[in-house]
Amino acid sequence: MSLWASLEPASATVDPGASTRVRLRVRNTGDVVDEYRFEPVGSVAPWTAVEPPTLRLFPGTTGTVELTFSPPRTPDATAGPNPYAVRITPTEHPDAVTVPEGNLTVTPFTEVRAELVPPTVKGRFRGRPRLAIDNLGNTRVTASLSGADTGDRLAYDLQPGNVQIEPGRAVFVDATLRPRQIIWFGSKEEQPYSLAVRRSGAQPLEIDGTFVQRGFLPRWLATALSLTLALAIAFVMIWLAYKPQVRSLAAEKLEQAGVSTLPPPSPSAPGNPDTGPPPPPAEKSADEPAPSASPEAAGGGGGGGGGDSEEEKPKERTAATAVQELAARSDGRHICYRAYVADRGWQDPVCDGAEAGTVGKSLPIKALNIAVSGTKGTAGNGAHVVEGWLTGDKWSSAADGIDMYIGSTKEAVSPLQGFTIKVDDGSVCQNAHVANKGWMGLGCTKPGEWMYGGSPAEEAQNLEAVRLTV
Repeated sequence: MSLWASLEPASATVDPGASTRVRLRVRNTGDVVDEYRFEPVGSVAPWTAVEPPTLRLFPGTTGTVELTFSPPRTPDATAGPNPYAVRITPTEHPDAVTVPEGNLTVTPFTEVRAELVPPTVKGRFRGRPRLAIDNLGNTRVTASLSGADTGDRLAYDLQPGNVQIEPGRAVFVDATLRPRQIIWFGSKEEQPYSLAVRRSGAQPLEIDGTFVQRGFLPRWLATALSLTLALAIAFVMIWLAYKPQVRSLAAEKLEQAGVSTLPPPSPSAPGNPDTGPPPPPAEKSADEPAPSASPEAAGGGGGGGGGDSEEEKPKERTAATAVQELAARSDGRHICYRAYVADRGWQDPVCDGAEAGTVGKSLPIKALNIAVSGTKGTAGNGAHVVEGWLTGDKWSSAADGIDMYIGSTKEAVSPLQGFTIKVDDGSVCQNAHVANKGWMGLGCTKPGEWMYGGSPAEEAQNLEAVRLTV
């Protein structure tokens, strides 16, 4: 061995976003002049700098290099002890590699962000927003959730009520808001509320939202019902107060003439001995024409089939058609999709990361048609600023090879601002193009988790194009 090396100190501590230095002393114990190259190895190598990167030493002399550790303030800088090493390679003796080892402790930090999706929900009896919580720190976060509003006008049901979030991960909490009093008649009312993320030893993180409670019946209908009821009561009272006297003029005339209204006795009555038995009923003559049936009873006529004259329309090519064809040619997981573009209608389906929609034409997407294969089904929903989550309690879902639709092609429904999607087996990745923002970046989920793609809730921009892979 022609080399001696020592780290001073062998253990160091650093805060994420800051830096610290460790000195590496090297001595040439050989009998020739040698040059040494230094290379950091281990998990901390990406944010470790060596200065100088090479060192030339004469026999028996000692040199020093400095290792600078600068961990970023991100979840990638894992909290706790992180072993590291420096590979020293002599130029004259490349086989005599020395690897001194040390330990770098990264201090923990916590950073939590939360967002309501969507921030405004509407309903008569309940609202269903979702709370997305992101752990941007480098240590696990445990938190409890609660809701509050001014006047205690809402009841809150949060599932789950407690969460544990690993560094760099996010969770979704399903919230159900129920008004304590129902608005039977009248216009809608806005009720501000907040959901709080509470952690031990930290200030609660509160996220504000608005629940727009609609009236069960509009005010004009209540007025109409009140008027109708008042008119009905008035009519009954008038009818009871004024009862017209009805008499029969025919009865008065008969009394004046002294005529009985009873019919005369029948000559064929059984008690009359002067007459014989009644004659038998006359038989119908064979020449008497039978009554004719109406055209309706006879069934009409002339409704003959015209099937050959009507041309058969071509079958619509949906995402399910495309994914079934792709699965027949290639094994594995596949996803096909198409977009309903405003003023243009349905596009042709594309698959496995291709672009659906338009870019740079200011044409928003109103609905998406998605189908998968090899993932045991998919589920999702479309987000609108005005309508909220369009399908409410019944989120769209479909098995492998079956069409799933999210959003709405109706003209009265606003375009999509975002969407959620998941697959039951495997991971789904999305990249959404949003108006005035561009492509938002690729995001992927773990198996069975939800992924949100589209405009951030506070900006409310229209969705214009998507790319999906599984």
